[in-house]
Amino acid sequence: MLKIENLSLAIAASNGDKPAVSDVSFELVPGRVLGLVGESGCGKTLTAQSILRLGEHQGIKRSGGRILLDEQDIFTMPEAQLRKVRGGRISMIFQEPMTALNPVFSIGAQLVEVIRLHLDLSRQATEERAAALLADVGLQDGKTLLTQFPDALSGGMRQRVLIAMAMAAHPDYIIADEPTTALDVSVQARIIDLLRKLQRDQQLGMLLVTHDFGLVAELADEVAVMYAGQIVERGSVHEIFEQPAHPYTRALMHCRPEMAEKGKELPAISGQVPAPGDWPTGCRFAARCPLANQACTQPVSENAWANDKHVARCVHVDAITGTKTTETKNSEACT
Repeated sequence: MLKIENLSLAIAASNGDKPAVSDVSFELVPGRVLGLVGESGCGKTLTAQSILRLGEHQGIKRSGGRILLDEQDIFTMPEAQLRKVRGGRISMIFQEPMTALNPVFSIGAQLVEVIRLHLDLSRQATEERAAALLADVGLQDGKTLLTQFPDALSGGMRQRVLIAMAMAAHPDYIIADEPTTALDVSVQARIIDLLRKLQRDQQLGMLLVTHDFGLVAELADEVAVMYAGQIVERGSVHEIFEQPAHPYTRALMHCRPEMAEKGKELPAISGQVPAPGDWPTGCRFAARCPLANQACTQPVSENAWANDKHVARCVHVDAITGTKTTETKNSEACT
């Protein structure tokens, strides 16, 4: 199992490190998909990239917590072992395929490099594996495609190449960072179908980073909603969609395009996500929340409201959902 335990991250700056992610915890389980949802600037991508320590060269530092792969902390792994984990045990599909692929190397050179790094195959077997991977993601005439360069491919084809590269070494876990954002709607649907098939067929654990609740509904088993560097709500897809417990989750769901009424403007959340480090002492969503009151100025625990495995960082959940917390139910049972 891949565990993120109380992870905190900071961004190096000339006037001191700025906290960007605080006390985030979740698990990735083989065969299941966790959707990490939130607006841009909430810390989703920083959290995802930290699993492979990809932000270190950009001044992203760990300020607390651990990331455990088979009970070994990724942050303390020797560089040689970490290189085997990257693309071997854990792969990543990046948001923008044109910047993720090197424009001066052919598709074949980039795909073959991944295979050679992680699998002990002959040159002929490596090339056959590369062509087979392209076929697996729906790209035909793989041998010809291997000779082409990224700029000769459409956006959807480039994204499929990235997925093929991610699957090259039979990983246990996939991190998909906004995998359909740069694609048109018809291509998005095909990429979603492809990811779902690969994940289920190979029983991958997947972290799906997105702002799109529709994509979460298609692919995820569990959901973690992130705001201003914190997880504000966690639960199963069914629980989150049937009874969203945090005001931020509800606001995000009301902003979905499919929720728009004909002739009316699409609802929007007023204000914006506070910059890293510029967070209020209490609830970080309070400045944008219609339910905010004096109680929201105090620090709020991630388990401020809990209903079995469905938890929310809000003191108003009982009023929002009309339900009682697990603690309240237990105390009533005792009387």
